[in-house]
Amino acid sequence: MRRLFGSVRARAALAATLVVAVALVAAGAAVVLSLYSNLTEQAGTEAERTAREVAADLAGGRTSDQLSLDDDRPVQVVAEDGTLVAATEGLERISGTGTGAVRPQPRPSAPTTSAPGDDEDDDDDDDDGSTGSATLRPGEIGEEASLTDGSATVDGTTADYRFAAVPVEVPDRGTFTVYAGAPLAAEQNAVDTALTAMLIGFPLLLGVVAGVTWLVTRRALRPVEGIRREMAEITASEDLSRRVPQPDTHDEVARLASTTNETLAALETSVERQRRFVADASHELRSPIASLRTQLEVAAAHPELLDLDGAVEDTVRLQRLAADLLLLARLDAGERPISDARVDLAALAREEAAGRKNVTVRAESLEVAGSRGQLGRVLANLLDNAQRHARSAVTVVVRREGDRAVLQVADDGDGVPAADRERIFERFVRLDAARSRDEGGAGLGLAIARDVATRHGGTLTVQDAPAGGAQFELRLPLAR
Repeated sequence: MRRLFGSVRARAALAATLVVAVALVAAGAAVVLSLYSNLTEQAGTEAERTAREVAADLAGGRTSDQLSLDDDRPVQVVAEDGTLVAATEGLERISGTGTGAVRPQPRPSAPTTSAPGDDEDDDDDDDDGSTGSATLRPGEIGEEASLTDGSATVDGTTADYRFAAVPVEVPDRGTFTVYAGAPLAAEQNAVDTALTAMLIGFPLLLGVVAGVTWLVTRRALRPVEGIRREMAEITASEDLSRRVPQPDTHDEVARLASTTNETLAALETSVERQRRFVADASHELRSPIASLRTQLEVAAAHPELLDLDGAVEDTVRLQRLAADLLLLARLDAGERPISDARVDLAALAREEAAGRKNVTVRAESLEVAGSRGQLGRVLANLLDNAQRHARSAVTVVVRREGDRAVLQVADDGDGVPAADRERIFERFVRLDAARSRDEGGAGLGLAIARDVATRHGGTLTVQDAPAGGAQFELRLPLAR
């Protein structure tokens, strides 16, 4: 069962079918109940009309023998004492009315004269509770008709009927109740027909809904299958230059394909950058290691030729390069500074500038949130870079600009060409002039500085300095 409904197509078709089934059952029940109610009400109206026609004849003075009763419908005229005084000629059996009798019974005639005392007794009897005479005047027909359901057999045919009972006050004869029935066969046939149509049509309609949902979902998910298949092939081949097919539909699937391609492009860039980083790091490490090995091998063969200062210099270079690579690895892993730590940029600038030649600091006390060690590394890298390229002086300025702290490191050197002002922040990138002058530099200082600035929510850019050299500008949000 889990495998049967393991696909989106199957679940979508099942869900759509269930929803439509519930809606159809609810709508069908409402239709059947409405149809039954309307037809039953119509039958009651017909029965009441027939009963009132007979009651009008009685109120007009016709006797029971003179009544025109419909031979197709059951009609009864019942006296106040329950005696059947008139009925349809072919009536054989009846239920649901005031009496089950089908043959009229003779009634004793009422006295035409009475003594004065007898009149008073009759009045008292009427007041004590005789039905009809207390509420109806002679010749009056009751306004309200009571409706009941029952059955009757007329001329050998048994059927269900809707009976209407209408009271009528007949002059000099008392109160009669006329029962007339209207057949419910049409109502039953209509309800049966509606139920049969629903039992046949609903399953067919549900089958159509399930099939259409399956086909539409399959067509809609076809591009998704193409994306999945292409991603599986990319994973197997490890070729990140490939891209998934993007349908020209401008819908969610197209946006999924577009996002997937963007992810593949970013992954390709990241992997390529990692490969280049490993290759450059290996290249940078090879030179000092080879130099140090050569010096050690020469010292082993000729101890008097040992260049101890050169060995120490190469070892320090290896140590710095390893530290830079370790910091870059932590930054690439997503390491972020502690947000609640406070760092005074002015104090940090004076601390890093202490002991350096030709460095001037003009700073106001401003606090930023972040890692003191990482920000100190940024400032140290910027000062090292400025001193390598300056002719005579380096200036450090810390000032406030809106909700940002601005730290500027400027030199009076040759500056950075506009075409290279972004490239110098890439890893292992050194301009030709810098490469010839900067012995031992690996081209990681500025890359580390920008990564740290980004992790602190700031920016690091380079522009022309007022003295004509390069001016690096670090912008960080002030601590709240």
